[in-house]
Amino acid sequence: MSGHGAPDQEIFDASGLRVAVVAASRHTQVMDGLLAGAERALAAYGVADARTVRVPGTFELPVVASALAAQGYDAVVALGVVIRGGTPHFDYVCNAATDGLVRVGLDHTVAVGFGVLTCDNDEQALDRAGLPDSREDKGYEATSAALLTARTLGEIAAPTP
Repeated sequence: MSGHGAPDQEIFDASGLRVAVVAASRHTQVMDGLLAGAERALAAYGVADARTVRVPGTFELPVVASALAAQGYDAVVALGVVIRGGTPHFDYVCNAATDGLVRVGLDHTVAVGFGVLTCDNDEQALDRAGLPDSREDKGYEATSAALLTARTLGEIAAPTP
């Protein structure tokens, strides 16, 4: 399982961070689990007022994440799922979403949590969605990673004494 070897994430007070979550709408059960995981992480880190924006699918995540980053959010969490089919569409969407979200982080110097599941089948997606029977909680993990990265960006941007 891909979660093997993942580090324990340090919980800290992130209540001062502005956070946005952008989530695809396709594959409702998986997306509901990813969003619930993101909400659990936000609560654990003390972020009470995150903005959530829904988009049609995973392909649309980067453009909306970029618009949110331009509004000054400290962290943007992108949540989506792409299930492999019988055409190259899977590869195009996965590559576009990944490349676009990396670009958002680099262009805006903002923490981007990558919570996009790229799975061969529905069972793999459900197993990573943070649902009661899931083995992993990628919504929580992506949000935690974004918050930790936002803290690090804030630390390195602060003037050195």
